[in-house]
Amino acid sequence: MSFVVVFNLVLTVLTAVTGLVWLADRLWLRKRRSADAVEREAAPGPVVDFCVSLFPVIFAVFVLRSFVVEPFRIPSGSMIPTLHVGDFILVNKFDYGLRCPVGSCKFLRVGEPQRGDVVVFKFPEQPSVDFIKRVIGVPGDHIQYVDKMLTINGQRIDIAPAPPGDEDGFAQRFEENLAGVHHNILMIPGQPSKDVDERVPDGEYFMMGDNRDGSNDSRYWGFVPEQNLKGKAIMIWMSWDHGPAFSRFGKLIR
Repeated sequence: MSFVVVFNLVLTVLTAVTGLVWLADRLWLRKRRSADAVEREAAPGPVVDFCVSLFPVIFAVFVLRSFVVEPFRIPSGSMIPTLHVGDFILVNKFDYGLRCPVGSCKFLRVGEPQRGDVVVFKFPEQPSVDFIKRVIGVPGDHIQYVDKMLTINGQRIDIAPAPPGDEDGFAQRFEENLAGVHHNILMIPGQPSKDVDERVPDGEYFMMGDNRDGSNDSRYWGFVPEQNLKGKAIMIWMSWDHGPAFSRFGKLIR
């Protein structure tokens, strides 16, 4: 069980326990204390006082993390040049619907991922591990990736040479226009590509990294089920690998 899963479970339990104590204090325990003790604001007991004091903070964190935004740290270079190792990002957990804090059940459907979205999801082969990639294909799409050229539903996706960056190395940078989402990708000239010719099943998505020749993605292990999606990456709030990269702080993800 991963740290994130354990943390979410502990946070859920703490919220439930402190919330029950807080509710009991408001509805029952206070009434049992004498009017004189209430007037003097006597402490209701260390355990009850601790839970009552902690509950608002725990509840706020629980709601924000479970249903609004969740922090995520980029662990690999599969999304270079869009995201770097050490980027700390915020993931919008509302756009694709509200899910149970523990598990993958969805209780409110809001929207669906679109081509070009950068998404955090549970790795299908190891659900305790979170991956981040870009949505290339949505349900029903016919995806072809042959000789480093991407075609969706028979339409070739436009790419154009882009100015190189410091992190490119032997790779060449291109600007890709994916359903109106303009972003940079990296490809290594002469390196063989993993070719695919697939139709995306209902309820699943085809994901690829922007570092096309350095990404372990749907070309290798298949599609991502809808229930594995965690949220849409929206912003880099901090970047720290061997030191701070201030130019990346507050950068929107597209």
